[in-house]
Amino acid sequence: MKNQAKAAAALMSVFIMGGAVIGCSDNTADTSGKKDANKGAAGQVNAIGFPIVKEPITLKMFGRRSAQNGPWKDMLVWKEYEKMTNVKVEFEDAGDQGFAEKRNLLIATNELPDAFIRSDLTTVDALKNGKAGLLIPMEGLIDKYAPNIKKLFDQNPEVKKALTAPDGHIYALSDIVTLESARLGLKPWINKEWLQKLNMKSPTTSDELIEVLKAFRDKDPNGNGKPDEIPLAASSIADLINAVSGSWGLERQMSYSINVKNDKVHIWLADEENKQMLQFLRKLYEEKLLDNEIFTQNYAKYISKINSGNTGMFYIQETGPFSSVANSYTGMVPFKGPKGDQLVSAISPIARSYGVFAITNVNKYPEATMRWVDHFYGDEGSIFFRYGMEGQTFVKKTDGSVEYTDDILNDKRGSSVAIGQFTIYPGGGAPQWINDKNSSGINPPQVQEAANMLKPFIPKVVLGPPLFEDATRESVEKLKGDLDRYVAESNAKFITGSTGFDKWDEYLATLKKLKVDELEKLYQQAYDAINKK
Repeated sequence: MKNQAKAAAALMSVFIMGGAVIGCSDNTADTSGKKDANKGAAGQVNAIGFPIVKEPITLKMFGRRSAQNGPWKDMLVWKEYEKMTNVKVEFEDAGDQGFAEKRNLLIATNELPDAFIRSDLTTVDALKNGKAGLLIPMEGLIDKYAPNIKKLFDQNPEVKKALTAPDGHIYALSDIVTLESARLGLKPWINKEWLQKLNMKSPTTSDELIEVLKAFRDKDPNGNGKPDEIPLAASSIADLINAVSGSWGLERQMSYSINVKNDKVHIWLADEENKQMLQFLRKLYEEKLLDNEIFTQNYAKYISKINSGNTGMFYIQETGPFSSVANSYTGMVPFKGPKGDQLVSAISPIARSYGVFAITNVNKYPEATMRWVDHFYGDEGSIFFRYGMEGQTFVKKTDGSVEYTDDILNDKRGSSVAIGQFTIYPGGGAPQWINDKNSSGINPPQVQEAANMLKPFIPKVVLGPPLFEDATRESVEKLKGDLDRYVAESNAKFITGSTGFDKWDEYLATLKKLKVDELEKLYQQAYDAINKK
């Protein structure tokens, strides 16, 4: 375990979102001359407080305007921020359709803005253009001009490591997520009114779970005299496996079917514990304790089911999709498996959306630009970015939390569209800090309570997807593609009973043919490479 914590800091999702990371080279762009040329510009930057610069400056920024957004130039947040900072931003906000092509054309023709904001830069984009000198390294600017980002780096060192390229530079930022409940994606919810009517407690073991689900199936907890209750539901069998695998000691390290013990990476698809989990799910399916439409339904139908209030237990991240009946449900702890395992799958969310902000080599004011974006990673700035102006677009509650005004929440166009008229926050992928104080809309008390029930069962170390060099990534994607298709088909057959478990040895042999061992070695190499740093 000595190296797992170290690896956790670096095996983060940002390096895989856009595909492969380009390999290290000794041809890193030298920006020292540019820094010297900008000493005069740096001199007018105030180290703290507002305005950011003593004399007004203008920056050009290019970004993606989501469907929920109005024109960026008309947004209240940007107008107010210009007054606060002395920094006028001329935005070129392109719509979602064809956005990547427009961004790439700017780069290819060297018609660069001063900064890219919410431009969906992949790790490949950032490293390639950083090494070419088109994007400037940001780590020195962060140390001097971004106290909020630096503080988050100090409190969460895995963030900085996740954003640092193999050549040691930071070419782009991500959003930064410290909202605890965001780590716990698929939370279990159980109908507390049905439990109360049946005089039962929330199950804490696999045996108790079966007992409760049978009562939901047989004892008419909805009181309509019909056997129409759905004991257990999930949006897909893959989601259900992800949600319950920890009860058999099977973790989702590196965002795959992987356990890591004593620095050894192990893909558990061929393990006896996986077989036992599938046998358990087979029992639920066969006895109609598990919704038998799980293999054929679409997501909309699943949401309709859980929002009907006629489902005993299900898995989903938050209460919004079943808000009309949410008061009938409560969170629950993960159930213990046959050997006493009781874990939940969690993610490393810290650096979630990569490429949300980058500074180009045509920028005459990189210091001011860094201070400009840093505000959105602080306490006040993150609320300002997401909620706008107090009294106009949000109000403070007595407990200190913030909420949008009733006009926005009740807007006929939908609240996200209303919010998108004064800030770019709706649509995702923006430079911001997402935390407990500024996320009341997606993190109501009921969701917080459910997350708190699961927190003690998060594995001590949760490794995100590893960094793969280009050639290795292609091999990994090919191996995973073949394996994942076969495993998904096999899981469906085992659970529905169309294939018996007497065929398990054939399943294992096919995993071997599909080179599961080779894939495991590639993950091990990525893990080891991180630990050498």
